[in-house]
Amino acid sequence: MSRRHSSNKRQIIPDAKYKDKMVAKFTNILMYGGKKSTAERMLYGAFDIIEERYKQPAIETFRKALDQVKPKVEVKSRRVGGATYQVPVEVRNDRRTSLAMRWLVTYSRQRGEKSMTERLAAEFFEASQGRGNAVKKKDDTHKMADANRAFAHYRW
Repeated sequence: MSRRHSSNKRQIIPDAKYKDKMVAKFTNILMYGGKKSTAERMLYGAFDIIEERYKQPAIETFRKALDQVKPKVEVKSRRVGGATYQVPVEVRNDRRTSLAMRWLVTYSRQRGEKSMTERLAAEFFEASQGRGNAVKKKDDTHKMADANRAFAHYRW
C-alpha cells in the first residue's frame, strides 16, 4: 500500500434489471473468471427461485439476508511485546457489506443443491430468516470478539 496516495474507490454502476448498486456489487463478488454475464444469470435465477418457491419479493429477501449477515465487530491480530492478541474492533460500514456478501457467496458454494442458482436462493432465504451458515459465521465472529473483550484496550 502506497504511503503517498490513497487509492480511489471505483464507481459501481447499478445493474440493468433492478437498478440497484448492491445487486451489481454482489454480481461482481459472485463473478468467477471474469464471466459477469454468467454471474448475473445465476443471481437473477436465484431471485426468480425465491419469488416462485418462497413467495417473497426477491430484492427484499436479498437485502434482509445481507442485513442479517453483516457483522458489527471482528477481531484483528495485534502484536504487543512477544504476544499476539486478538483485539476486537468495530467494522466499517463498507467492510461490513463486503464481508456479508463474501460470506453469502462462500457458503452458497459449499451447499449441496444441484445448481448454483438454487444454492444462492436457499442461502438468501435462510439468511433472511436468521439461519444458515453465513449467519452462523457472523455469530461466531461476534462470539470471538466478545470472548476477547479483555484485550480491547490494545485497540489502535
